[in-house]
Amino acid sequence: MVPAADNRPATATPAPPRPTGTPRVYVPRPSERPGPAAQPIPATPRAPLPAAAVPADATTAAASGVIAAPDFATLGVSAEQAAAALAAFRLSCPSVQRRADASGLTQGADWTESCTAARNWADTDALAFFTRYFGTVQVGAGSAFVTGYYEPEIAGSRTMRPGFDVPVYRRPTDLVEVDLGQFSDDLKGRKVRGRVDGGNLLPYYDRAAIESGALAGQGLEIAYAADAAEFFFLQVQGSGRLRLPDGGIMRIGYDTQNGRGYVGIGKLLLDRGALQRGQASMQGILDYLRADPVRGAAVMNENPSWVFFRELTGPGPLGALGVPVTGRASVAADPKYVPLGAPVFLSLDRAEPNGLWIAQDTGGAIKGANRFDSFWGAGDDARAIAGGMAARGSALLLLPRASIARLIPPAG
Repeated sequence: MVPAADNRPATATPAPPRPTGTPRVYVPRPSERPGPAAQPIPATPRAPLPAAAVPADATTAAASGVIAAPDFATLGVSAEQAAAALAAFRLSCPSVQRRADASGLTQGADWTESCTAARNWADTDALAFFTRYFGTVQVGAGSAFVTGYYEPEIAGSRTMRPGFDVPVYRRPTDLVEVDLGQFSDDLKGRKVRGRVDGGNLLPYYDRAAIESGALAGQGLEIAYAADAAEFFFLQVQGSGRLRLPDGGIMRIGYDTQNGRGYVGIGKLLLDRGALQRGQASMQGILDYLRADPVRGAAVMNENPSWVFFRELTGPGPLGALGVPVTGRASVAADPKYVPLGAPVFLSLDRAEPNGLWIAQDTGGAIKGANRFDSFWGAGDDARAIAGGMAARGSALLLLPRASIARLIPPAG
């Protein structure tokens, strides 16, 4: 795919820096105002299986402990869920077989049999596919927490014009990523992002600096959003659609991030008492940010993370495996605890996300064992479900039978 930087219009005008703390007030039209979060459909989750205590120093699934779980055929997955999961799994196979698994649970060759079979396996018989080629395990304590994300659609423009002045930046040329594992075995798997200044590697500009114009005038803008708060949430989601003034759609996807840690502003507002528990949905936070734009800008800047985008011209949005994620079939997970591409079974206290998913993405806030972010697609329904998703229960991983045999040798 041609980088978005090479596709930006020649007429694009660099946005001047906006004074910190004084964003333009954007009042969405009634048709643009998101509806409330969907009311949860309660469910009774399966209890996690009894397991040994997780070692305090465990940082991977293998180190956290893995135990055998009930056969897939007993989990009650519907044929429709299995068909969607098989289609998503099939897309992931090329990446899965060549990707190093940071969880310690699988090896590339373990996926050969199931990926070969998936090529021509009928989606209508997907339940039999997962039953035949996968075993089921629980990682660590098995207690799961699941949130939701979606592909937002917000007002935007390819060029700066009245009403569209929130810059959408591509990857800056001075942003460097350093693999610390090249310097020390103790740092394998760890990376840092920053910028070089006078021979020193410094942290990259944080959100406040970027909002104050640290990147203005460099020709990095690929588009402009109308609403800073809506764009903030699009950055949290990692990809989205810009609804252009002429009625067209521009899709943008995650390219990289500034290396700063993600801070959830919803939790900040809850901890401060600025929002009550029932108000901490995406819509509730948006209402708070818009009620006082100066205060809202200051709150958003407390999340120093900034996401850089590229234009997507093919299928999307793309997950961490480089393949499109599928609404109601793909989840984001921590690759240290879930092999990307692996099927995941969720049993939660909310019915909507229960069933079979495929781990095809990652997220800055998705860290640790049995922590997932469910993808719901695009549109009003997806936004309503994802915006208020917070479900707890248990999770199981489906692993190739070769992995199971190595991790849990047969008794006797």
